[in-house]
Amino acid sequence: MLVLLPPSETKAIGGAGAPLDLDALSFPELNPVRDKLVSALEDLANDVPASLKALDLSERQLDEVERNAALRTSETTPALLRYTGVLYDNLDFPSLKKAEKQRAYQRLAVASALFGVVRGGDPVPAYRLSGGSTLPSHGSLRTLWKPALEPVLKEADEFVVDLRSGAYSSLARIPHAVVVRVVTSEGKVVSHFNKAHKGLLARAIVTTSAEPSDLKGLVKVAQKAGLKILPTGEKTADLITD
Repeated sequence: MLVLLPPSETKAIGGAGAPLDLDALSFPELNPVRDKLVSALEDLANDVPASLKALDLSERQLDEVERNAALRTSETTPALLRYTGVLYDNLDFPSLKKAEKQRAYQRLAVASALFGVVRGGDPVPAYRLSGGSTLPSHGSLRTLWKPALEPVLKEADEFVVDLRSGAYSSLARIPHAVVVRVVTSEGKVVSHFNKAHKGLLARAIVTTSAEPSDLKGLVKVAQKAGLKILPTGEKTADLITD
């Protein structure tokens, strides 16, 4: 199965891996766009004011620009250790057992503005680029990614669970994916607990040896982990926060 997680603005710094090697990433069909975007961010980093504007950063975040300048030379680390924040805190990858980590590397993937999508074990550097960004050299990321990313994800011969947020969902449609929303018991979409519950669902998926192959299997795994989840259609489900 393939579970698509949203990324995080913040990234862990450093790593013990060799510098970026696009050929080491999953979904090699995406490498031409990846290479184009890496070069664009490196070039943009030479113009600090333009970088701050394009990436919606303040002057206190100059270190983010410096990281983009070093994309091809800085250390890498597995994606599930690179991304940080509430979702990844609740996934709590470091606490997983060895077999669970291997399942996480295979079953979980992260939607990425820079790399399109990477599996959990793919080695990536720290960077700054958001799904809604517009680069001076290439325009909107949606225009750049959709023709390349959509065919790759459409052809994924796996059970796909889509937990992406809006900006990243717009980069590629996945008609066969099961989309999970986080809602209250009254059916209201929530933002505060959204990422936390997605992290708990991701953890439930990798801490079981059972591999769901359809919505029914996903619901069973989630409920066994104590999560409240209800199918709302053939390819939709609601994860309930209370």
